[in-house]
Amino acid sequence: MPAFCAYGDGGCLVSAPAELSGLFCRGGAVQQRKRALVAASAVAAAAAECVRAAKKQRQLPLPSLDALPDECLFEILRRVPAGRGRGASACVSRRWLALLGSIRASELAQAAAAAADIPALPDLNEEFVMEEEEDDDETPAVPFVERVLEGKEATDVRLAAMAVVAGSRGGLEKLAVRGSHPTRGVTDQGLSAVARGSPNLSSLALWDVPLVTDAGLAEVAAGCPSLERLDISSCPLITDKGLLAVAKGCPNLVSLTIEACSGVGNEGLRAIGRCCTKLQAVNIKNCANVGDQGISSLVCSATASLAKIRLQGLNITDASLAVIGYYGKAVTDLTLTRLATVGERGFWVMANAAGLQNLRCMSVTSCPGITDLALSSIAKFCPSLKQLYLRKCGHVSDAGLTAFTESAKVFENLQLEECNRVTLVGILSFLRNCSQKFRALSLAKCMGIKDICSAPAQLPLCRSLRFLTIKDCPGFTDASLAVVGMICPQLEQVDLSGLGEVTDSGLLPLIQSSEAGLIKVDLSGCKNITDAAVSSLVKAHGKSLKKVSLEGCSKITDVSLFTISESCTELAELDLSNCMVSDYGVAILASARHLKLRVLSLSGCSNVTQKSVPYLSNLGQSLEGLNLQFCNMIGNHNVASLEKKLWWCDILA
Repeated sequence: MPAFCAYGDGGCLVSAPAELSGLFCRGGAVQQRKRALVAASAVAAAAAECVRAAKKQRQLPLPSLDALPDECLFEILRRVPAGRGRGASACVSRRWLALLGSIRASELAQAAAAAADIPALPDLNEEFVMEEEEDDDETPAVPFVERVLEGKEATDVRLAAMAVVAGSRGGLEKLAVRGSHPTRGVTDQGLSAVARGSPNLSSLALWDVPLVTDAGLAEVAAGCPSLERLDISSCPLITDKGLLAVAKGCPNLVSLTIEACSGVGNEGLRAIGRCCTKLQAVNIKNCANVGDQGISSLVCSATASLAKIRLQGLNITDASLAVIGYYGKAVTDLTLTRLATVGERGFWVMANAAGLQNLRCMSVTSCPGITDLALSSIAKFCPSLKQLYLRKCGHVSDAGLTAFTESAKVFENLQLEECNRVTLVGILSFLRNCSQKFRALSLAKCMGIKDICSAPAQLPLCRSLRFLTIKDCPGFTDASLAVVGMICPQLEQVDLSGLGEVTDSGLLPLIQSSEAGLIKVDLSGCKNITDAAVSSLVKAHGKSLKKVSLEGCSKITDVSLFTISESCTELAELDLSNCMVSDYGVAILASARHLKLRVLSLSGCSNVTQKSVPYLSNLGQSLEGLNLQFCNMIGNHNVASLEKKLWWCDILA
C-alpha cells in the first residue's frame, strides 16, 4: 500500500510507490530515499504554515453592522423603509429595537423626503421576490388605533416593539397600560419609544405602573402635542413635575384623571388649569397632597370649559365647594365622594353661589355635609338639575326630599342607596309633588323603606314614572307594593330584586294596574313568587315583555315556561337560574317557533339533564348566549356537542 499524508485545507498528498524501488540500485535507492524524506519535510512544513494561516483567517471577526457605533447604526435604521422593513429590523436584536424606538416620526419623514430626491437604483434581489410578498406590499396598511397592555405582558420590550410597528402606520391613537410585569415592567424607556413613534397619540392611560416617572411623562408631553385624554392611576413616582410638562406640551388636553398618586399636589393641578384652556373633565381621586388650592385654581382657570368634575377622598374643605359653586358655570356633571371635611355650609354655599345653572347630574356618596338644608338649596339654585344620586347620606330625610321636589321643576331621575332616614311616607310625598317629567325612581338598601301603618288619605298619582327599582329593602312587602302599583300606572321597567317578602298578592295589583305594558321585569331573589304571578304577568304583558329575570325564584316550574311559550312574542332575554324547571320546560321553550330568545340562563337548574341537549340545539340562530353553569346533569361531552352545533352562541358551562 502506498503511504499518504494529508494536511487539511492547505495540505498535499506525498507518495512513495514500492513499484519504483526495483528500478534503481541499492546506493541510488538510499540516496533517493533521503531526497524524498527531505522533500516530504519541506512540504509538511509548508502545509503546516498554510493550516496556521487558515485558522488565523477564520478567527478574524466577520463584517457586521453591530460593530458600528450607535450613531452610525441610528442613521442607517432611520433610512429603512417603513412597514415590513422596520418590523423585520426590530426583530434582529434588542439593541436594534431600542435604536428604532428612539427614532422620532419627524426624523423618519425627513429621511423619506431625502430618499425621494435620490434617483432610484435597481434592486438586485427583485427577481427573487415572491409574488405573494409583492401583493402584500401593495395592500394598504391598517392604522393602529388602540392598543392595550395588561399584567405580565406590559414590558418595555413589548411597548417598544408596538411603538415601532405602529409608527410605520401612522402611530398609535390610544394606548392603555394596565399593570406591569413584576420584574421587567414598563419604565420611562418604553414610554419614550411610544412618544417618539406616535406623535398623534390622543389618549394615554397608565394604571398601576410603579416604575414610570416624571421623565417618561415629560417625553410623552414633548412628543405627543395632540394628547387629549390622560388617565394616571397608582403611579407613585409621578409628581407635579410630570403634570407641569403635560400642561406645557399638551394644550389640547380635554380630560384628566389622577387616582392614588401620592406625588401629585396643588402645583400640578394649578399648571393644568392655567395652560389647558380646553379642559372639559377632571377626575381626582385619593390624592393625599391635593387640597383646596389645587382644586380652586383648576376650577377658576377652566371656568369656561370645565363640564365634568369628580372628586373623591380628598382633603378639601368648604372653600373648594364654594369655588365650584361660583366658577362652575359650564359644569353639567358633578360627583362628590367621601369628602369627610366638607360640611353642610360647603354644600349650602355651593348652591347659593348660583353658578351651577347648567348642572344636570349630581352624585353624592358618603358626604356628611349633604343634609336636608343643603338638598333644598341645591334644588332652588340648580334649575337644570335632572338626575340626583345619593348614597350613604345618613342626614337626608323625608323633609329634605319634600323640600327638594317643591323646587326641582325639570327633575327626572332620583336614586337613593343606603339612605336609611328616608321612609315610604317621604317617597309618597315626593311622588305627589314631583314634576311631570319625572321618569325614574330607584331605592336600594334603604332600611327605612318599609310598610306603613296607615296610607295617606289621598294617594298621589304619578303617571310620568316609567322606571321603578326597589331592591334589597327587607321591610318592603306586599302592602307597600300594592300601593306603588296603584300610584304608578305607566310603568315600563320594574326591578324588585331581593324583595324576599313579596308574594303573588303584592305583585298581582302592580301587574293589573300597569297600563303602558311592562317591557323589563326583574324578580331575582323573590323566593315567594309562584307560577300564578308569572302566568298573570305573561298573559297581561306578553306582547311587550322583552326581558324577564326569575333568578332564585325557587317556586317557578315548567308551568311558567308553558305560559311564556304561548304568550310572549317579543321576549329576548330569560333568566331561569336556580329555578325548578326541567327538561320538559326546555322542550316547551324550544317548540315555540314565534319565540326568538337571544339570551337564556339555566344556571343551577338541577332538574335540567342531558335530555335537554337536543331541544337546546333547536333554539335557533337568534340565540347569542346560553348559561349552563352548575347544570351538573348535562355533562361535559354534551356541552361540547352543543358548542359544535351552536357554534355562533356563547355558551357558559
